[in-house]
Amino acid sequence: MEKRAEVQLDWVEPGLHDPAWIGVDLDGTLAHYEYGIRQHHVGEPIWPMVERVKIWLEKGIKVKIFTARWSVLAQRDYNRQEIMEFFARAGLPELEITCIKDYHMIELWDDRAVTVEANTGQQLSPSSRHLL
Repeated sequence: MEKRAEVQLDWVEPGLHDPAWIGVDLDGTLAHYEYGIRQHHVGEPIWPMVERVKIWLEKGIKVKIFTARWSVLAQRDYNRQEIMEFFARAGLPELEITCIKDYHMIELWDDRAVTVEANTGQQLSPSSRHLL
């Protein structure tokens, strides 16, 4: 049996922030991603992240899959099928999928995100791209 991810959730109480949600990126965060693999392929589950999502769901926290795949309307039906098959492989329920942030998103877990302190622009996490 795999060890469950250690997750600190003291700051969220189900119902307190409804309709609060946590966004989880698909490619490279929840599912293994390699550039150049066929466009609609969803890779194998990244188990520590899958377990983290399961813990959030068990605690009643809303999780949405946040993916650029959802930004092309013409591709949604094909992507939906691939993503639903991924959910089944990972043992996850059919989660809501979006490419749009809103004011109820309280966190975004993403392999490309860089954390910036609110209202200051101060970088808090390293950039893997080193653009500046």
